[in-house]
Amino acid sequence: MPWWQEMPLLLIIAFCMAVLLRTFLVQAFFIPSGSMEPTLQIGDRVLVNKVVYDLWQPERGEVVVFRGTDKWAPEVVPAPTSSGLFGRIGRGFGDLVGFSEPSEKDFIKRIIGVPGDVVACCDAEGRVTVNGKGLDEPYVADNSPLQDPIPGQECRARKFVKLTVQPGHVFVMGDHRGVSQDSRCNGQVPIDKIIGRAFVIAWPVGRWDSLSVPKTFSEVPKLNALRLEPRRVAMAPLGMGLLIPSMAVSVHTARRRGRRLPW
Repeated sequence: MPWWQEMPLLLIIAFCMAVLLRTFLVQAFFIPSGSMEPTLQIGDRVLVNKVVYDLWQPERGEVVVFRGTDKWAPEVVPAPTSSGLFGRIGRGFGDLVGFSEPSEKDFIKRIIGVPGDVVACCDAEGRVTVNGKGLDEPYVADNSPLQDPIPGQECRARKFVKLTVQPGHVFVMGDHRGVSQDSRCNGQVPIDKIIGRAFVIAWPVGRWDSLSVPKTFSEVPKLNALRLEPRRVAMAPLGMGLLIPSMAVSVHTARRRGRRLPW
């Protein structure tokens, strides 16, 4: 078969594999606000592991993308989009490769506390404490003023009351504490609302870097944490999804070589 006739099939297979990867394994996300500066800049694209919390529990210091509850207000105003066919196709492709703006309910923050942790601010040095241990956070920019929170402006003050992270939830904060709207005012995030862990800045090329867990979180003492079992992995849909393009490749290869298929 001439190459120009094979090309559409190969493009379809590549597209299907990209959709499957995005749906089940890894998704690219666009950073629309400065709430995670300087770690993440506006316009960065990060890759998010969508299966990690099906296998392991969320840990302190990890950067996660999650779907906010109704209490979480959008940090940016979504740009108007076209409702036409080509507009929908463009948004779908942009979402696939991480160039579309995220949903107004998708947020990216850093996990500060996991189930059972006692989180508070501040200690004598003005630091957030987890289980009594002050966090050294060099990644924090423009920290909030060291004052008591004003009603209705809880996210604009550094201090917040001591709390215990509930079972099945995490306490999250943005690295840009002066502007981030996070668990200080919006409450704890249900673990089942977490889309995945951001593990690398993929774009622009000059900003490529891994999003590792800062050392300070390894020094937090463990309490009798209320940890839950990891979410179950949906292996059947994933396995069937990966099987389809594999079968297509097998059919294509067998036909080129003139072999009889076993089904």
